[in-house]
Amino acid sequence: MTRHASVIGLRAEKEAEYRALHEAVWPDVLAQMARHNIRNFSIFLRHGLLFSYFEYVGNDFAADMAAIAADPATTRWWELTAPCQVPIAPAGEEDWWAPMDEIFHTD
Repeated sequence: MTRHASVIGLRAEKEAEYRALHEAVWPDVLAQMARHNIRNFSIFLRHGLLFSYFEYVGNDFAADMAAIAADPATTRWWELTAPCQVPIAPAGEEDWWAPMDEIFHTD
């Protein structure tokens, strides 16, 4: 199992919309995450920053992420959530959410 965290900005005027979307996440999107080895997924918000965390339990992270990205329901979901978000430096085109390095963990 590997842990993954990332951060992105949330447009202040879109906070209510973003919260509403996540109060009713589409079952197809959740199923894709489960099917492709994503567990314990969370998103937190503080002062305009979204922090996401999930655990990956598969053996081919790149392939599973590509499969999720190719899913039509997930693509439609991202079309709704993306306008609410604003990438932070140094996220590039390949990193909409800026990945974070884990520097400490304890069980």
